[in-house]
This record gives sequence, structure tokens and C-alpha cells, in this order.
Amino acid sequence: MKRNAQLVCQHLENISREALEEYQDIIRQYVRGRQGIYALFRRGKLYYVGLATNLRTRLTQHLRDRHADSWDRFSVYITIGDHHLRELEALILRTVKPAGNKQKGKFAKSDDLRRRFRRDMKQSFNDEIDGMFEEFRPARRKAAPKKTNGRTPALAKYIFNAFPIRARFKGKIIKAQVRRDGTIRFAGKLYNSPSLAAAVACNRVSCNGWTFWTYERAPGDWVPLDALRS
Repeated sequence: MKRNAQLVCQHLENISREALEEYQDIIRQYVRGRQGIYALFRRGKLYYVGLATNLRTRLTQHLRDRHADSWDRFSVYITIGDHHLRELEALILRTVKPAGNKQKGKFAKSDDLRRRFRRDMKQSFNDEIDGMFEEFRPARRKAAPKKTNGRTPALAKYIFNAFPIRARFKGKIIKAQVRRDGTIRFAGKLYNSPSLAAAVACNRVSCNGWTFWTYERAPGDWVPLDALRS
């Protein structure tokens, strides 16, 4: 999906079950062959959330399935395409936890930050303790960034591990690798700055590598290298 692309194109909210039963033909016109997220309510409280690639069929099923006697109103959110339906459903299930849903929502590629947060908390706590007793205990020294060809790589002070970067140029994806020392390996050669590597990649005299290259900040979330400096 393109950046800033619309997800929900139409919605029908807080409609009574009786309206669905009595005016099925009208509602079917709205949802026939359409995909989206729907919600079932019981006395004003969310009871069940689901996704459907055919909303017409799914709503009709809920008039007679195991949920039939557990809801009295419903809402429908029609989406453009079904690219993010499962993630949207999972987000709702994990935050709202409706009583009628048995399964917990799962994200296909999302990176769980709990382990990283736990590690960073410990590091922060250790640094705080070291600061309190620095007159008795030598302060931890951070290794100085390595220099390549007499110059410190521009990325050295912003990174801790190696990671891939990429750029889109003239309809093609160009790939490179940021090394742990901050240098960039592209086409078998090392560069001290993103801009030098970018200029070579696009065959120009100069190019702003901080905006040319992108890195994966989180699974599927590619952002310009410049985000590292903010």
C-alpha cells in the first residue's frame, strides 16, 4: 500500500440487528463482494470483531451461527483491498479483547520489543549505578569509532550493528550493507559516508545519501538513513 493511501473507504456504524434482518437487500448492495472489518455489539459493548473478504456472506452467517444470540447491533468498515485486514484485526483483538473472540490476534512480521526493552532497561540501570559510584569504580569506556583511510565513517556514532540498506533509483532497487564500523559496502568497495556511496550508486558527482538510502527500522518499515540522526 502506498504511503498515505486510504484504507477505509466506506463505513456503516451502530446498526441494529433488526435492520440487517429486515433490510438485507439494501445492506447487501453496500457490502456485496466487498472486504473489510466488522464488529458485533451487545448492549453497547463490543462482543466480537472479525475480518471478511466477503462481508455479505459473513454478516448473514452471524444471524444463525454460534454468535447469533449474542449481539444486537453491528458496524461495518469497508476497506480498499485486503492487504492489511489481518493486521488490522489482530490490532483490535490485542487491544480490545472482545468477549466473543477466542483467538488472540497475531502479527505476521512485527518485531516484539519486549526483549529489547528488558535489555535496554538493564543497561540503563547499570549505567545509573555506575554513575552513582564512579569515584570508586572506573567508568565504562566506549570504544572509539574506527577510522578508515584516516577518516571516521559518518555513520559510526549512530549505529551499533551491521544492517542492510537500499534505495530505489530509476525503477530498480539498489542494495548495500552498513558494517559495524559505520562504513558502507557497495559493489565490493567501502565508503566512509552514505553520500559517497549514493553518488557512485546513481553515477552522479554528488548525491545526498542520507535521503537516498533507506534502512529497515522495523520489519517492513523502511525509512531514510537521516532518521538515525534525529
